[in-house]
Amino acid sequence: MSNLSYEESKKKVFKGLWLLAGVTVAEVLISLFGKGYIGGDIAHSVSWLIYIVGLAIITLSIYKAYFIIYEFMHMRYEVKTLAMSVLLPTVLLVWAIIAFFQEGGSWKARRQQIKEKNEQPAKQEGMLQDDPETIHLWG
Repeated sequence: MSNLSYEESKKKVFKGLWLLAGVTVAEVLISLFGKGYIGGDIAHSVSWLIYIVGLAIITLSIYKAYFIIYEFMHMRYEVKTLAMSVLLPTVLLVWAIIAFFQEGGSWKARRQQIKEKNEQPAKQEGMLQDDPETIHLWG
């Protein structure tokens, strides 16, 4: 990277900025299509199209993150072990976020079950008898 002249470096930076701007505009257009602002209500009438839109946004976001890390943070020019020491915690962070969302969903479902159980009338079970006049001596 240091062997490039100032003008070549400047061209490379602006090329990267235009690439990021293009990917961002594509993400915005795909998002607007997915919400139904562009193209009518096509995305909501075809259920699998929502998944395609989500996958496209995720793919473009991962590409932008890759490009920023490897070009602007100069990871492309570092040794492989340093790049992996940055990449591995990032992958673990993404895994943790997915796991926390999954766990939160199950807690939410369990909370709804508990609310439903609390609304049911309680059953009288245990050592208390129905007739308080009756006394039983244990012995």
